[in-house]
Amino acid sequence: MNNPRRNLLKGIILSGAAMSSNVAFSLAANTSKTKLLPLKGRINHSVARWTYADLSIEELCKVVTSIGFSAIDLVGPKDWPMLKRYGIESSMCNGAEINLVDGWIHPQFHDELVERYIQHIDLLAEAGYTNLVCFSGNARGMTKEVGLNNAMKGLQRILPYAEQKGVVVQMELFNSKIDHPDYMADTSAWGVALCQQLDSPNFKLLYDIYHMQVSEGDIIRTIRNHHQYFGHYHTAGVPGRNEIDDSQELHYPAIAQAIRETGFVGFLAQEFIPTPDNQSDKIESLRHAIQICDV
Repeated sequence: MNNPRRNLLKGIILSGAAMSSNVAFSLAANTSKTKLLPLKGRINHSVARWTYADLSIEELCKVVTSIGFSAIDLVGPKDWPMLKRYGIESSMCNGAEINLVDGWIHPQFHDELVERYIQHIDLLAEAGYTNLVCFSGNARGMTKEVGLNNAMKGLQRILPYAEQKGVVVQMELFNSKIDHPDYMADTSAWGVALCQQLDSPNFKLLYDIYHMQVSEGDIIRTIRNHHQYFGHYHTAGVPGRNEIDDSQELHYPAIAQAIRETGFVGFLAQEFIPTPDNQSDKIESLRHAIQICDV
């Protein structure tokens, strides 16, 4: 089954690639008119790279700067130099994973995953970044208990090195109901249990609010009760994974406030798929989302 994130990730434009003239014109027109948001400084904002895949990484840096925050999520090593040029943080790094389905619950992939993650941990440490995403993978008939045990054994092989290098490995929670059928880490309870088993300050959960609303709901209570295990947050509207405005069922100002009240100092990253056809309105969607979550 296709899903938007997997498909759009394949379409991300390489750093430095030229954009079509109409997109470039729209971007230039929009950023020239955009005023910096008067952000309160209590939430660290970011945006997922793949959701604005029709922009080059440099142009997304310009958009982020024009709005007034300074982080982009899910960026790999090849694009870090461009982020540094614009003073933009790589708030969640990627590229160590094999893919979204062959993950840490599968012992047959452990050797390859360990090699890839050790290499990326070194790259993050050298670049001065902290967060590195990982994935459980798909169950393929495996029980939750076996998957938990397998993931624990595999991740224990890299976490001492991550601790030494100051890198936090974060497993993203997905829903298996709509977007990622058969994904193992599809509830906060399973992810929290893995954190408790590993008992490492350098392993956390990437709590995706959209996915967990689809899977289980009870978002604010979960954040309040288990925030110590959540190292990063993603947003999107439910249903549809689009804008986080009044067109969907979640009230993001209250969610952002609950996150802030836990003392969270990490990043809240927008990962919605913008619905407008023209680039200027897509950028306005991002600007509005940042404003909604700036509590």
